[in-house]
Amino acid sequence: MSSRARAGLQVMGIVTADIAITLDGFGAASDQSREHPFGSLDASRLHAWMFEHADDNAAEVAAIVDAGAFVMGRNMFTPGRGEWDPAWRGWWGEDPPYHAPVFVLTHHERDPLPMAGGTTFHFVTDGLASALAQARAAAGERDVAIAGGASTINAYLAAGAIDELRLHVVPYVAGLASGSRMFDGVGPLDLEPVATRPTPYVTHLTYRR
Repeated sequence: MSSRARAGLQVMGIVTADIAITLDGFGAASDQSREHPFGSLDASRLHAWMFEHADDNAAEVAAIVDAGAFVMGRNMFTPGRGEWDPAWRGWWGEDPPYHAPVFVLTHHERDPLPMAGGTTFHFVTDGLASALAQARAAAGERDVAIAGGASTINAYLAAGAIDELRLHVVPYVAGLASGSRMFDGVGPLDLEPVATRPTPYVTHLTYRR
């Protein structure tokens, strides 16, 4: 049971989103491949705070996967376009870090993919609202997390569906010509800043609607 439920403040979970971005807002470059899930964006610089400095950011790292269900865009799961390659099972190995149902937005049907550790990928072909509704049903009283990438988070922000947005901003300007960038196409949006924690490697920013 969540702390909000124990306190009697909220029974149903909220919808959160976490994403690591550069100072100029990029979460990935457009030239994604199986070997380079973030394309030509330097992923080692984008995620050093999570892996090289994990102890200094333990609470933020843990919060990313602390949800009862997840929604992600297709390109968070695969760089492929078009029909599925059934041999592809994601970038995380046989035990992905989610340990909960994950609803992957796609235009192409695929049977659910159970993995070790409690993660099952479900492939949703009927849009954002359906994926979120299925994730809410699976999560019960727990939160639902929009796992990315930036384009998927932007779409849910534009739909007014995200309650808490957590940006992890690294001190690095990517200078990309194109890529997946936070707030592209979202339009005017009022957010309330509720937490800020700077470190030498990343600044954690939390906003709520």
